[in-house]
Amino acid sequence: MKDVVVQRGSLIESAHRVHAAVVNEKGEIIAKVGDPHRVVFCRSAAKPFQAVPLVEEHILDEFGINPNELAVICASHSGEPKHIEAVRSILDKIGLCEKDLECGPHPPFRESAAIELYTNRKEIGPIYNNCSGKHAGMLALALSKDWETEGYINRDHPVQVRMLSEISRWTSLRESEIKLGVDGCGVVCFGLPLERLAKAFCALGNDDSSNHRIVSAMTNYPDMVAGTGRFGTALIERLGDRIFAKTGAEGVFAVGSTEGDFGMVVKIEDGAKRATPIIVLQILDHLKLLGDEDKEKLEMFSSPVIRNTLGQIVGEISSNIELVAE
Repeated sequence: MKDVVVQRGSLIESAHRVHAAVVNEKGEIIAKVGDPHRVVFCRSAAKPFQAVPLVEEHILDEFGINPNELAVICASHSGEPKHIEAVRSILDKIGLCEKDLECGPHPPFRESAAIELYTNRKEIGPIYNNCSGKHAGMLALALSKDWETEGYINRDHPVQVRMLSEISRWTSLRESEIKLGVDGCGVVCFGLPLERLAKAFCALGNDDSSNHRIVSAMTNYPDMVAGTGRFGTALIERLGDRIFAKTGAEGVFAVGSTEGDFGMVVKIEDGAKRATPIIVLQILDHLKLLGDEDKEKLEMFSSPVIRNTLGQIVGEISSNIELVAE
C-alpha cells in the first residue's frame, strides 16, 4: 500500500511513499511513518539554521537587518515584489548589489510575478531565485568577518564551513557524519537522518536565547517565508502561535513547535511536493494541534482535488499513512 494516492475516477493513477519522524524535546522519536532514520538532504529546510550566525554574532544589528528581512533570509520565497524589495534592502544595507549574488536566476514561483517580468521584458536576475535571501545573508556574514565575498558558495569557503558547523551543532552529528552535496542554488547541502533534522527544529523552537529571533521572524512574517497561496505560508499564518515551518525541495517539509516540545520532518520518497501538505496536516492533527476552524481554513491542503482545464473536479489526493508510536 502506498502512503499517498492520487485517484482519477475509479483508478489510482499515482502514488507516493512517505517517511516521517516526530521527536520530543529529548530528541526521542515519539511517532514515525516509514523509516525515521532515512538519510535525506535537508535542502532549504536547513535555512533557519544557516541564519543562526547572523543572530548570534550580532550581524543583523551590525547592518540594521530587520525581522521582515530575517524572514526572507530563511525563505524559499516566491519572487513577489515584497520578497525582491526585502532582498534588495539587505543588499543595500551591506553595500552590495544583485551581481554579488551567486545563486543564479530562475523565474519567480509566483505566476503573476513571472508574467509581469515577461510582459515588461525585464531581465530575470539572481535576486528572483527563491534562495536569494539566504545568499544575501551569507554575504552579510562574509562581510562582517572580513572574508572574501567572491566564491562564498564554494565548499571550502569560510561561509560554507560555518554552515556545516551549524548543521553539525543543531543535529548533534559530527561533521564527518553529514553527507554533503551541492544544492540547487549552488551552496553546500546536507544529508542526514530525518530524526536529526526533526531534533534540530525542536531545539530551535526550544531555544530561548537570541536565536528565538529566527522563529519570531518566521511566525510574524509568514508571507515572507514562502509566498501567496503556498502551504508553508498558509500553515504558519494559521498556526504561527504554535509552530514554525520550512519547506525543502524534493518533498521535504519540517515543523517545529514554538514551545520547543516537538519537531517533525516529512520526506516524500519520490520528491513529489504535492504529497507533503496532506501528510504534514495529518501528523499535526495526530498531535492535537488542529482545531475544527484550523482544519476548515486549511482544507484545500488537507483534502486536495484534481481539476481539469475546465475547472471540473476529476480526482483527489488522499493519505493512507499509519502513524506509528516508537
